[in-house]
Amino acid sequence: QVQLVESGGGLVQVGGSLRLSCTASGSISSINIMGWYSQGSGKQRELVASISWDGHTNYADSVKGRFTISRDNAKNSVYLQMNSLKPEDTAVYYCNFLSARTYWGQGTQVTVSS
Repeated sequence: QVQLVESGGGLVQVGGSLRLSCTASGSISSINIMGWYSQGSGKQRELVASISWDGHTNYADSVKGRFTISRDNAKNSVYLQMNSLKPEDTAVYYCNFLSARTYWGQGTQVTVSS
């Protein structure tokens, strides 16, 4: 089992920044992909960004150039730096850990006000 604890969500104005953090604990395989998904109200959960254990990244087109994903393998942590936030970024953001199984965090709310 892997447990994921997220932090860093909140309320921010348009154009502002937030940094999300997620730390994994438990039976952690060194070969994994960690990522962030978002789920807006009434919408499906969708990938925002992911990063593999060896640093390969993947971003949704809507966040390219604004968001940056990074990780610290020594801390089993993944981070999402979100800049130039827009109202459409408002969503619950979920941390994801993918190895032999998929695990999800509890979610953290990000609200971008205009």
